[in-house]
Amino acid sequence: MPQTVLLTDYAWPNDEVERRLIEGAGMRLVSGPSDPSPASVIEALVKQYQPSAIITCWAEVSEAAIAAAPDLKIVARLGVGLDNIAIDAATSRGIWVTNVPDYCIEEVSDHAVGFALAWTRGLLRFGTEVREGRWEPAGANLRRLAELTCGIIGFGRIGRATAAKFAAFGCKVLAHDPYADEAPVELVDLDTLLSSSDIVVVHAPLTLATRHMINRETLAMMPRGGLLVNVSRGGVVDTQAVVEALQSGHLSAVGLDVLEAEPNVPEELRLHSGAMLTPHVAFSSDASLLELRRRAAEEVVRVLAGEAPQQARNVPVQ
Repeated sequence: MPQTVLLTDYAWPNDEVERRLIEGAGMRLVSGPSDPSPASVIEALVKQYQPSAIITCWAEVSEAAIAAAPDLKIVARLGVGLDNIAIDAATSRGIWVTNVPDYCIEEVSDHAVGFALAWTRGLLRFGTEVREGRWEPAGANLRRLAELTCGIIGFGRIGRATAAKFAAFGCKVLAHDPYADEAPVELVDLDTLLSSSDIVVVHAPLTLATRHMINRETLAMMPRGGLLVNVSRGGVVDTQAVVEALQSGHLSAVGLDVLEAEPNVPEELRLHSGAMLTPHVAFSSDASLLELRRRAAEEVVRVLAGEAPQQARNVPVQ
C-alpha cells in the first residue's frame, strides 16, 4: 500500500504540481477542499486517510490532527509562516515540520515598495478621480520618496530585500529586529523606528510576542500623516487601531495585504480613501507559486524516502 499524503487546501486552481511529484514518487495524494476547512474537518480527514505526510497551505493542522495519524512523519507548510501548525505537538511525536522560507522574497518586497510608490505618487487616488471625471493636478500634494525615512520591522530575508529596494530609491532606511546582530542599515529599537519613520513596513512573523505589536500606542509614536504597510500576518496589527488612526488623520494611508479576520474587511477600512487593500497576494507570482509547490512536495518525498528535510523548522524527538 503506497504511503498517503494529505493536501489540506491550496490557493491555486488545482493540485496538478503536487500530484505529479507525489504520485511520481509512488505515493498517493489525497486533496481536501481548495479553501481551508476548519480544524475539525482537517482532523476528520486525517483520521479517515491516516496520512504519512500532511501538506497545508492555510488550514490549521492542530494537535488533535497530528495525534490522529500514528504514522505521520512530516507536516509541510506551503508558505513561510508556521502559525497554523501545532509545532510542539509534532516535535514531541518525532514529526518534521518544514516550510519554504525563501520562495517569495522578491514578490513580497516588491509588494511593500509598490504600496509606498502608490502612496507617494497618489496612483490610486488619481485613478479614482480621473474615472470620476475630475482633473485637478494643482491639488496633487505628492511626496518625494527619496526624502522619506522607511522603517522595517522584521529584518530577515524579505526585510533585507525590501531595505535594498527602498535604499535604491534614495530613502533613509531603519530596521528593527531583536534577532539581528548586524545589518547593512541602521538597527534601532522599535520606539525609535516608529517615531523616526514616514513609512513603516511590517515583515514580522506572527507569534505570541508580536500579536498586535502595532496597536494604538505604537501607532501614536509615528509622525502624523505617515504610511503603514503590512505584508506579514494580519494579527501583528490591531485592525481597529489602524481604522482609528486613519479616521483621525494620524495615518494618511495604509497598505494592507493581510488582515486579522481574512477575508472579512471592516466596512470602515473598505470605505476609507487612504486604505490600499490587497487579498493576501503579496507572495504570489507565476514563478513563486511554482517554486513553492514544487519545493514543499519535494520535502515530503524526501522525508518519506527516509532522508532528512532541507528546510526543517524543528528538531523532532527521536
